[in-house]
Amino acid sequence: MTFARPSPRRKLRTLPLFAFVAFAVFSTAPQRSAADSEEQVIHQLRIYELFDETRVAFHERFRDHAVRIMARHDFNIVAMWEASTGGRIEFVYLLEWPDEETMTKRWAEFMADEEWSDIKAETSRIHGRFVGEIQDRTLLLTDYSPNKSLLK
Repeated sequence: MTFARPSPRRKLRTLPLFAFVAFAVFSTAPQRSAADSEEQVIHQLRIYELFDETRVAFHERFRDHAVRIMARHDFNIVAMWEASTGGRIEFVYLLEWPDEETMTKRWAEFMADEEWSDIKAETSRIHGRFVGEIQDRTLLLTDYSPNKSLLK
């Protein structure tokens, strides 16, 4: 079976239909704008090595004081865990920030908070050292991540 080539006249009649379909498809496709990239949040993963002898006191201080003071400085805590890995106990928590500049600014405010400084000094005087190694990772979402925010 052979097919006849469409005449030049027929090609011209189908061109407007093709243009309409192409316009409809591409004009309704989601477009990434500068505003979309500005709305992309970042996450911060914090991991603290805990010691058996101060573990309970650490959790009391974090639960009763750090969380409250962090909230006052607009920290968005997503979740908190305790993990055991390689024979050591870790406290792990995840924060969500609108951007790195905000993260840096709010951490500086928190660390300079007079109430937090007093609580840290007092609890450290009573219990000694609360944490060993601290790991801090800034997590940037990939463009194909299914969720841009974990708090929504």
